[in-house]
Amino acid sequence: MTNGRGLNRERRGTPASRAIALITAAAMVASVAPASSQNPEKGLPIIRDAEIEQLLRDYTQPILRVAGLTQQNIRVVIINDRAFNAFVADGRRIFVNVGALMEAKTPNEIIGVFAHETGHIAGGHLARMREEIARVETSAIIAMLLGVGAMVAGARAGAGSGIGQVGAAALSAPQSIAMRSLLSYVRAQEEQADRAGVKFLTATGQSAKGMYDTFKRLADQMLVSSRYIDPYLQSHPLPKERVAALEGVARTSPYWDKKDPPELQLRHDMMRAKLSGFIERPDTVLRRYPMSDTSLAARYARAIVAYRHSDLHSALVQIEALVQAQPNNPYFLELKGQALMENGRPAEAIAPLRRATALAPSATLIEILLAQALVATNEPKNAAEAIPLLRVAVTREPDMPDGYSQLAMAYGQKGDLAEADLAAAQAAFARGEFKTARDLAARAKTRFPTGSPGWVRADDIVTYKPPARASRN
Repeated sequence: MTNGRGLNRERRGTPASRAIALITAAAMVASVAPASSQNPEKGLPIIRDAEIEQLLRDYTQPILRVAGLTQQNIRVVIINDRAFNAFVADGRRIFVNVGALMEAKTPNEIIGVFAHETGHIAGGHLARMREEIARVETSAIIAMLLGVGAMVAGARAGAGSGIGQVGAAALSAPQSIAMRSLLSYVRAQEEQADRAGVKFLTATGQSAKGMYDTFKRLADQMLVSSRYIDPYLQSHPLPKERVAALEGVARTSPYWDKKDPPELQLRHDMMRAKLSGFIERPDTVLRRYPMSDTSLAARYARAIVAYRHSDLHSALVQIEALVQAQPNNPYFLELKGQALMENGRPAEAIAPLRRATALAPSATLIEILLAQALVATNEPKNAAEAIPLLRVAVTREPDMPDGYSQLAMAYGQKGDLAEADLAAAQAAFARGEFKTARDLAARAKTRFPTGSPGWVRADDIVTYKPPARASRN
């Protein structure tokens, strides 16, 4: 499991447009506003993990299929934030917080959240929201100008000492009206997404009970804090109204009482255990998964804690017991390889990682870890094995800097300096370090024959013109 970071940067607008943009983001969440108003992935603490990402793909693919969104290649992005939150900010990604994954006790609960967010995408809410913002913002500007005109007219007529207060009211009223109008529109979109989510769940033969239970729990948590807030200033419908409407629709499904399959529940439990083991304190993990708990999920969490915070021998004993329990589980083998790698034993990590990649085909993150182990041995024959793995990996995920960095080292060990410079340039480019990328690409061009594929790729980086605010160095 690794942390990552995104590559896009939001263009800055006027203060008014930035405020409305933040409200728009709040409209897309399951419970509360996103932790960041930045463009998706940029600056967010992203978690990457092959096992969890595969599980979330299995959760979302049936929903996306019945929603007619399969061709859009929508992926789930995991944010390392403990708040319960999920949102969409474009038509290509569903963002979900670790907090939502860990709080959802059953697959059906988090699948319901994904169904709701898919409702936003399928309904075209993001594009329509931009249109609504433009309409509201234009109306507010016109109203504000009229308010200024009225204030000036009043001043000329000698309106007296109350001019300041009247003027302030004339200027603030349009903003308040615009805000209420926008939030009313947002509430309608949330209700539409709820109904669409239930429809998608029913079409895939899944219960909407988890979706209802999740939103009811969140609504109950909001009651105390929202009791004294103007209902029109909430980015969701009133909790009791929304939950009641959702329950009425959800209970019409013939699958209301359908339970998750036991094997899916186990995978869900393993995901929660893995997240706990990697991101929580050891004492917290041991309270959550005490030694008396002999379930596979509890053993998984404790094995992760052992490798991260204890001695390697103890960790390997626990990990090997997991492998014995499920010999064909690629993620137990990945954990063994990762533990060995991070303790300076890359040669020993190669075998379990080779086995893991064979059991989990197209698992890009595991392939990169295997390539990293091969490169770390500093043996040219291992570097030669790593290069094709890495080339496939960066083709699948061209925005992953680590893949290019490992590729640069592998080519360097083989003595192919042109490809090493090009891969290093691509790594810098993926990180958004455009000056460094141009410098490395310019050097790579001098090593490739003019007009060759490598020369062309390097030239593309040299001639790239980043947006004004995108360059970091």
